[in-house]
Amino acid sequence: MRVVIAEDAVLLRAGVQRLLADEGIETAAAVGSGDELLAAVGEHEPDLAIVDVRMPPTFTDEGLRAALQAREITGNLPVLVLSQYVEETYAIELLSGGAGGVGYLLKERVSDVTDFLDAVRRVAAGGTAIDPEVVSQVMARGRNNPLDSLTGREGDVLALMAQGLTNSAIAARMVVSHGAVEKHIGNIFAKLGLDSSLEEHRRVRAVLTYLER
Repeated sequence: MRVVIAEDAVLLRAGVQRLLADEGIETAAAVGSGDELLAAVGEHEPDLAIVDVRMPPTFTDEGLRAALQAREITGNLPVLVLSQYVEETYAIELLSGGAGGVGYLLKERVSDVTDFLDAVRRVAAGGTAIDPEVVSQVMARGRNNPLDSLTGREGDVLALMAQGLTNSAIAARMVVSHGAVEKHIGNIFAKLGLDSSLEEHRRVRAVLTYLER
């Protein structure tokens, strides 16, 4: 796997690069601005971009806007946002873009290196890895929630799916059987209108439907 890192804090950028190298993951480029990210993506065609939200020159949302541009240019380059902030407007656009390979983690809530590396691999493979706090803030913006038809348990299952948990992990977290989780997920798919012809992508599409509202 080859990644591009866009992070203006030099020590953090070097630290992430070292963590990846220890796992045999190559950093094709490590840059400090949105413009440099776009140039690096065009030059190196990475498997994943790890991106901060606030970078030079205005330190508002340059990184996230550059990530969206990179996905447009490359045809949905997997992007893992690693930031201190939830920039809600562009986060919704990124997370509801209609394809997988997206993640949004909050730096201060990443407490386990193994979990972070799992998120890197999952997003690069086309999955999702969303911090629950990001989900909460994005959902708080929504009105007339189209997911109101889900039961409380189904909502809990979908929230855990958004974090990238497998069915087995969801069952363990909720202390229910694997079969119960499968039943909840089947109900979620049905209520969201995701028929079996979308089998390969239903899980990702369910999560994206959840996040975009």
